[in-house]
Formats: sequence, C-alpha cells, structure tokens
Amino acid sequence: MARTMLDDHRTPRRFWAEAVNTACYIVNRIFLRAFLGKTSYELRFDRQPSVKHLRAFGCRCFVLKKAGHLDNFESRCLDGIFLGYASNFRAFRVWILEAKQVVKTCEVMMKKAPPIFEDEEGAVNDGDAGATAPAAAPTTSATSSDDEGGPLPTASSSLTRQQAHAEAGPAEDAGEVTFEIVPSRQVQHDHPPHRMIGDIHHRVTHSLVNSLAFFSHFAYVASFEPRDVSHALSDPNWVNAMHEELENFERNHDLVEPPPNCSPIGTKWVFKNKQGEDGMVVRNKARLPVVSSKEGIDYDETFAPVARLEAIRILLVFAASKGFKLQQMDVKSAFLNGFIEEESARFPDRVYKLRKALYGLKQAPRAWYARLKSFLLKSGFVMGSADKTLFRLSHGGDTLIVQIYVDDIIFGGSSHALVSSFAEQMSSEFEMSLMGELQFFLGLQIKQDLEGTFVHQAKYTRDILKKFNMGDSKPMKTLMSTNTALDADEDGEAVDQKKFRGMIGSLLYLTATRTDIQFAVCLCARYQASPRTSYRQAVKRIFRYLKFTPELGLWYSSGSSLSLRGFSDADHAGCRIDRKSTSGTCQLLGTSLVSWSSRKQASVALSTTEAEYVATAS
Repeated sequence: MARTMLDDHRTPRRFWAEAVNTACYIVNRIFLRAFLGKTSYELRFDRQPSVKHLRAFGCRCFVLKKAGHLDNFESRCLDGIFLGYASNFRAFRVWILEAKQVVKTCEVMMKKAPPIFEDEEGAVNDGDAGATAPAAAPTTSATSSDDEGGPLPTASSSLTRQQAHAEAGPAEDAGEVTFEIVPSRQVQHDHPPHRMIGDIHHRVTHSLVNSLAFFSHFAYVASFEPRDVSHALSDPNWVNAMHEELENFERNHDLVEPPPNCSPIGTKWVFKNKQGEDGMVVRNKARLPVVSSKEGIDYDETFAPVARLEAIRILLVFAASKGFKLQQMDVKSAFLNGFIEEESARFPDRVYKLRKALYGLKQAPRAWYARLKSFLLKSGFVMGSADKTLFRLSHGGDTLIVQIYVDDIIFGGSSHALVSSFAEQMSSEFEMSLMGELQFFLGLQIKQDLEGTFVHQAKYTRDILKKFNMGDSKPMKTLMSTNTALDADEDGEAVDQKKFRGMIGSLLYLTATRTDIQFAVCLCARYQASPRTSYRQAVKRIFRYLKFTPELGLWYSSGSSLSLRGFSDADHAGCRIDRKSTSGTCQLLGTSLVSWSSRKQASVALSTTEAEYVATAS
C-alpha cells in the first residue's frame, strides 16, 4: 500500500515513513479481524470508523495562513503535500513546500492535481502529467470500510456507485471506485476442545515491542476487554493472557484434597487492558482473583504501606540533583509472590492450597510487601525511618535508592554497575518486567534529561476531558473569575451528585502536578454533599482552563539544591458559609516544589494575624 501511494503522485521516497504510517492508519480501519468480523479500530473504540475524511496520499493541498497583517495581494495559503493523518487528534499532516516542514492542521483544501516540488538535486518535478487516478488510500478503504461511520459491506450487501462516492468523500468523486465484497464471518462463541486448532495447553508468546511510538498504528495485543470467559476465548491474545495467569497459579499453589475444616473460597476471571502513556493498549491482563473472603476467618490484618506522591516527587528531585536517571521495573503477578499464613481453597473435590497470596485476598498486599521487604533487608538495604517504602543501599561511595508502590518499583543510583546488579538480583528472585527508564508512573508522565526532570499529566488531562464530554469545549485562559464567590445557593437547581463527585475526584488527582488548580478544585470540593448548577459551572470553567493548558507540569532542575524551605499564607474568613479561613502551604527542595496544600481551617480566626498563625502552625 505504501509503495502504491508513493507511486500514485510520484511522491519523493524520503516520505516513505509517512506512507507506511498512513497505510497502517487505513489498515486498522478497513481490514476485518478473523472470526470477529470487526476491524482493529472497532475493537479498540467499540464503534465503527468513518472513511469520509480519507484523502489521496501525496496530493497537492493548500493550508490557510494564520499570520496577521497580510498585504492585500499576498497569498492567503501555503502550498503543500498531503502526508496522512494526525494520531492524537483530528487533523491532516501536510508538508509545507516553502518552509520544508510538516504541520498538523484542519484548515486544508485538497486538490486532485499532483503537487509541484523539488527533488533531491533541485530539479522541478510536477508529479503526474496526465489525469489523476483515484487515490490509493480511499480506494483501499472501500475494501471494508470501518472507522466511525457506515456499516461494513458483507456478502449479502452491495453498494451502488453513488454510495461508493459518498463513502470515498468529496475529494474522490472524479474517479471510479471499485469495491471488493468481503464475505461475512460468523463469530463462534462456544469452543469445544476437539474443534480447536493446535495444543490448547501451549501458550504462544509474542516478542516485546521496544518502540511503541513507531508501531503506534499496529495492534500486537487485543484492544477490547472481554465480557466473559467465552468472549475471551475468541481471541488468541486473551487466551495467552489466561494461560500465563494459570501458569503462575499452578506454580505458586499445590493441588490437594480439601481439609475437613476448610471453607473453600471461589474465584472468577477478570479481564483488563493496560494502557501506555500514549493511550494505546500495551498488555492484556487476565486475573483469577478471589470472589469473597470474610474477616476473622480468611484474613486478619490487611494494612500495607504504599509510597505517597510527595515521596515520589522528592525522589525525582533527588535524582535530578544527583545526576542519575531513575529506572522502572514491574513485578509480574506480584500478589502471587507473597507468603500467607491462612489456608484457602477452591473447587468441591480437589482444591488448591495457597502457599502464596492470590489476587482478591484481603491480605495479599500485606503479604507481598512483607516478602519484598524481607528480601531487600537481607540484600543489605536500609529501610527509611519515615517512609517505609523507601530503601537505600550504600556500597563504597555509591548509593542505590529504591521506591516501592505495590508492584511498581522505581530505582536508581550513582553507579551503573550497582543499578545493573540490583536489576539482575530482583529478576533472579521474582519474575520481573524491566521497563527501562522511568517515563510513565501512576498516571504521571516523566521526562528525564541532563538539565532536569519534567513531570506532567497531559494524557490524564485529555482522558478526563473526554470522559466528561469537555473535549470540544471552548478553552479559557483563566480557571476562575476574580469575583467568583461560592455560597450555599439553596435556591439553585440540584445536579447529578455522582457525576459532580466524579469530576471533583478526577481533578483532585490532577493536582499531583498541577499546583495552579489546587485552590479552585479544593474550593469546589467543599460542595459535594449538595451540588448545584453554579458549582458545576465553576468546575466546568476549570475543565475549560485545562483545555487551554493541557501540558503544564513541574520542572525539577538538575542544578537545584536540596535545602528544604516552607511557605504559608492564608486569607481571612474566605468561606461565605461558616466564615472560616483558607490555609495555603508549599514546601520546596531548593527551587523544586515537592508538596503543597490548600484547605479550610478547622476554627474561625478572629483576625488576619490569627489566620496566618494557624496556617503557619499547620
């Protein structure tokens, strides 16, 4: 497909990567998956795709100029070559001939004539001299159109030429479009063993993809989440995930006769897709957790410490200041590694005696933390006195730092040999996934370089805008008006409490890197008990501000010192309901902000001085 698209308008071969990306973009929207009768796009987004926006790759196009103060007779557009589609939003990718760069824009007018460009030697090439053939991309897409629009053609359906022109779009209405009718496939829901091809006990493994950015248009894993076991068995990727979980299960537990005084605990399959930083599915996770267990019978203590976000930020500042890059590893089936004291079982005649913990057991996080802590202490690490999830190892003049958040482990040190030795040591004890340099952790996007570390939540911001239907809202440059004053508003119209609380909860997690919205979000969070229309409008204003500033974050400079400083401030009687003041505090390591808060004081301050003292004391 890429070769055909390059030849159609004699596009220079240096654009081969753009042609391949466009071909993959089209393949995911037109080719049906075997047995499922759906395209990769429909499996990922659960809706049929549209092909009306597809255009001829390599055709000539004109991009509207956005510069102001143009002369009366100056051109209002830039000449360019159409090179495909943007991956993150609805836009076209266009090569501007004059500037020799690629831009993403929706303000494009396509032309069927071939483009005029200069080749590598500087000679002028005007593309094809004759009439333009139908574009390769839309012609191919007609094979089985599948993006966001019309239904897929099957053996029992047919399309007229007028319908074909409508599907291909206005840019293709001059050429004849030929449709290849693809027979419909019946989805088999029941899979008896004698009808399965190959050994059902043999798990197929896929090689890891190192660069998700380059292969962003391909699907190496299933993009849908099964409804039940029969649905999961229809896709080989989910079958592999189930085999992997069963292997971990059988490796960690013994199949025995049920003890006489034992109460078996049932299990149930749970399927979940794990997404990467760019929102693409990177792993299919099938788990067999416990359905229910009773306190005092199946478990006693369940508490297990996890790292606070402040601790993560302090570690990032420390690593940036010391000049070493943090690495990340993930423990496969972490909860299956924890030793437990209680006995559990399943199945009526023969049961598994759990030597280690199981997903869904209330004591599983505690058991896993105890196992990992014991291993690290035996390896020479020293546990932090304030943060029980932080471990430090000193070897000569070198230091290794390890931070734990359940099964995600961040580590880094001043010696590359020490870091490599720790990774090998962990891999020998547990089944690990070494994920390389720390880039995406707990929804935080982290970029480390020589000048420092940048932490932001751009992906999470886009996700919550889409979740609450604010993606198409008008951006705002400010998140709250200076004269905004929220009060009881008892006469206001009540709104959906569940949705309002969901919006507040999503914004509160975003404050992990967005200090600019801290005060406004905490102010709106006070009215979750009885939300009104005025409160919802204030929250929507915050979302519109996020639409204007999606990629703001925290910058931790490598030149920052590690001296701790704290600041506090307070208003006086800012709350219009109970006349309580609001405290604001922040703590910095050098120039790096690591902790902050904005909360209403517990008591009523009688003066501005008292309000300031309360904030400082806190």
